[in-house]
Amino acid sequence: MEEIRGEMQDIDDREEREDVREYVERKRWLFFGLPFSFTKYTVNERVITINAGLLNTTENDCYLYKVQDVELKTSLAERIFGLGTVACYTGDNTHPQLFLEHIKNAKEVKDYILHASEEARRKRRTLNTLNINAGDMDADDD
Repeated sequence: MEEIRGEMQDIDDREEREDVREYVERKRWLFFGLPFSFTKYTVNERVITINAGLLNTTENDCYLYKVQDVELKTSLAERIFGLGTVACYTGDNTHPQLFLEHIKNAKEVKDYILHASEEARRKRRTLNTLNINAGDMDADDD
């Protein structure tokens, strides 16, 4: 019986490792797309993490279920060097907008965040709602 549990645990561990996908990118200079920056972006199935700084460091996390919208922005210079900027609009109070600036594979990262955020909301059984200030409509009628 113990052997069966051990085998099942091994199968579960392998399945979890196969499902886990993580993107680690560095902010790059726009000139030639070189990664001479002290900002690192990590995106996995649970959280987006931005580590910035060399001597004084800042780590900013945002759970994926809080991401409401994702946008890809590419300037002409970014397109020339194969880079892009991913803008994440979140329900986070401290950082309502996260920018993953000048990263490679920006479209793939954007698509992954969009899909993973929807999956994270489904797993947590949360609802993505938009505040349209419906209370302000009543004030306009007076």
